[in-house]
Amino acid sequence: MKKILNALCTATCGGAVALSLSVSTAQAQDWPTDDVRLVVPYAPGGTTDVLSRRVADLLQEELDTNVVVENRPGAGSTVATGRLARGGRDIDHTILMASPGHTIGAAI
Repeated sequence: MKKILNALCTATCGGAVALSLSVSTAQAQDWPTDDVRLVVPYAPGGTTDVLSRRVADLLQEELDTNVVVENRPGAGSTVATGRLARGGRDIDHTILMASPGHTIGAAI
């Protein structure tokens, strides 16, 4: 009985994983429909900027679309974060390159 339950569980889990992968693949093909913006809340030339540009290169290869790094320094990184929080017409193609300061700032 235990072998039957293990086989049933394995088959069910395997089917669920296969189904979720096929659904996520179908949804991923619809995005992005435009250039992707990677918003960096720090000035160009810093560690976060260099890391962001490397991430942008990897995303560009993976998504097969342009990934634009947009530096928005100021006010302890809240200028860039506020831009994303307010939204806009291109918000669905915008990613924030966050750092630990964002999580600490929210707690204070």
